[in-house]
Formats: sequence, C-alpha cells, structure tokens
Amino acid sequence: MVPSDREVLGGEPTTSGWFLFEVDGVEIGTFREVRGLELTVDVETYVEGGQNGFVHRFPGTMRWPNLVFTRGMVASDALFAWVSSSAGESFAANGNRLVRSTGAVTAINYIGERLRAWEFDNVFAVRWTGPEFSVDTEAQLVEELEIAHNGFRAKTS
Repeated sequence: MVPSDREVLGGEPTTSGWFLFEVDGVEIGTFREVRGLELTVDVETYVEGGQNGFVHRFPGTMRWPNLVFTRGMVASDALFAWVSSSAGESFAANGNRLVRSTGAVTAINYIGERLRAWEFDNVFAVRWTGPEFSVDTEAQLVEELEIAHNGFRAKTS
C-alpha cells in the first residue's frame, strides 16, 4: 500500500507557512517563497550500428538552477552580512577568495514545526536585490536573494 501525503507528513496538509534558510548551521532568515528546487539530467544518445529499433540513452550531466528566495524586509542583518562576505571589504579580507558553504532550506508550517528540509552543497550568493522605493505605491518592501549551488539532497535530522 502506498502511503498518502497526509500519512507521510504526519497527517498535516502539505503547505508551508514559510521557509528557513541556513548556512553552515547559522540561520540567515525566513522567506515566503523559494524557487529553483529542481534537478535536470541531460540525456546522451548513442546510435549503435546495425541497431535500427532504438537509440541508446544514457544519463549525462546533472544540472541545478540557482535558488531564488523572496521575503518582505526584516530588521535582521544576517542575510546582508552573509551576502557581503562574497563582495567588498569582506571578500578582500579573505584574499579575494569565495567561501562556499553548506546551505539548508527547511519548509515550516504555520505553527512552527519543520516539515521537510534539503541541504545544498557549495552555496554562495550571486545576487541580492533590495526593495524598490516609491511614495506612489503601498506595495510591501521586498528583498530577493539568489544563490548558486552544486546539488542537493534530503536533509536528515
């Protein structure tokens, strides 16, 4: 018998209140949206002489898109402090070497329970976008973080 989603996640619906992002075990912040949790495997083909019924297909290179995190502005500077470690004075202080870390994304429900987590290898920030300011709109101030990585796996407790 195949378990339903409700059984797999302890009877809770598979929705999340927010997503926690951590780097090397340090909480960077919570986000309302995370995009890019995806894996694509290229397919290599090989045509065998004399075999006209099919083409051999083999797995090729694995690819992971960048992760993009979105949230409203918060008072904490943890995100910006981590992003600045790969640019400016912090980057220069490290001999202009990029420090890659282990990142983790955890889906958290509305009452604060951790639902599911993924761990990412060799993460580093590639883009941070701050809020757009305008007195002509009442839109929420939003910041966005984009990170690169070299693959992920389910995170165990």
